[in-house]
Amino acid sequence: MIGRLSGILLEKNPPQLLLDVHGVAYEVDVPMSTYYNLPVIGERITLYTHLVVREDAQLLYGFDTEGERRAFRQLIKVTGIGARIALSVLSGLSVAELAQAVTLQETGRLTRVPGIGRKTAERLMLELKDKLGADLTHAVGVNRVAANTSDIMNALLALGYSEREAVAAVRQLPVGAAVADGIKQALKLLAKG
Repeated sequence: MIGRLSGILLEKNPPQLLLDVHGVAYEVDVPMSTYYNLPVIGERITLYTHLVVREDAQLLYGFDTEGERRAFRQLIKVTGIGARIALSVLSGLSVAELAQAVTLQETGRLTRVPGIGRKTAERLMLELKDKLGADLTHAVGVNRVAANTSDIMNALLALGYSEREAVAAVRQLPVGAAVADGIKQALKLLAKG
């Protein structure tokens, strides 16, 4: 198994890139979240990877963070979800957003991802609930809270706060806070801290 690659970025053709590792060029498919964080061509990068060996091909998938790779591996274990759909999910949602959607059972977030319909989103929610939801929500600090929390989170992210800051502020809010009140309280907490 190829677990990580470090080398020089030779080409970027979404969603694929070409990475030179000591004279061997690897074709690596990446989610758009990783693609947008790539440096300019000629720079050195490191990617966490997942190798898929099929009868007709050997495919290498790369990720900017270990959390993305872990989420990808959980996604491809779901019945009917292949690597392409898993990459689409990670291109449309960050790992924290995916974990929050699974925790809060928000199928609407997943149906916005190309290739994910209502039934597939429901299957993802069901199969990932105990795996991705528990594992990643603990890792990113998202608790099971009222549905308004996602709106408060999105507002804080839109205002320029980092995911870490937004999650920390939302965790301090009372359960069931209205969106407008929650945003005000979260902003006060962020101003103090």
